[in-house]
Amino acid sequence: MVDYPAGVRSPCRGPCIVLLLVASCASGRSSDGAQSQPNPDADRAPPVTRTPLAPKAALYITTADGGETKLAIELADMPATIQRGLMYRRHLPPEQGMLFLMGEERVQSFWMKNTLIPLDMIFITRDLIVAGIVENTEPLSKQSRRVDRPSSYVLEVNGGWCNRHGVRAGAKVRFENVPVPSSQPPG
Repeated sequence: MVDYPAGVRSPCRGPCIVLLLVASCASGRSSDGAQSQPNPDADRAPPVTRTPLAPKAALYITTADGGETKLAIELADMPATIQRGLMYRRHLPPEQGMLFLMGEERVQSFWMKNTLIPLDMIFITRDLIVAGIVENTEPLSKQSRRVDRPSSYVLEVNGGWCNRHGVRAGAKVRFENVPVPSSQPPG
């Protein structure tokens, strides 16, 4: 170690500390020498930016008893978020779902590849009517899931949610703080 006169700082002190920290992180060891633990999901989940919940984005859907139930929704509105959907997730809060804004009304088809939780898929027309439901989809399945009616939106919720809330084909849907094309009914 070099001894510098009082008041003179080592020209290496700041950069050396930074280099030591970088080297420590790169070696997988923390500054105290402990081995860091790898992220078990890092190898399985490709990096795609998750769309956060839009400010107060919600979906309301009528139930069989004529009531209405509300869900906080995450939006899948870009090709990458639509393709990824709920893949690799181990949990979805009970009153939350993901709404896919598909862009055009047609028969939509989904699969469960890399999706770890069972889901109900609710297919919704551009007029905000439930066209049909595929309930309790099997996790990790590559089987195509669809209904035979065109839809513009698909809502994914936890498996069994539709049954618990009495949601059926023909139910009315309304959006809150969801961007929809001007030809769509207002939310």
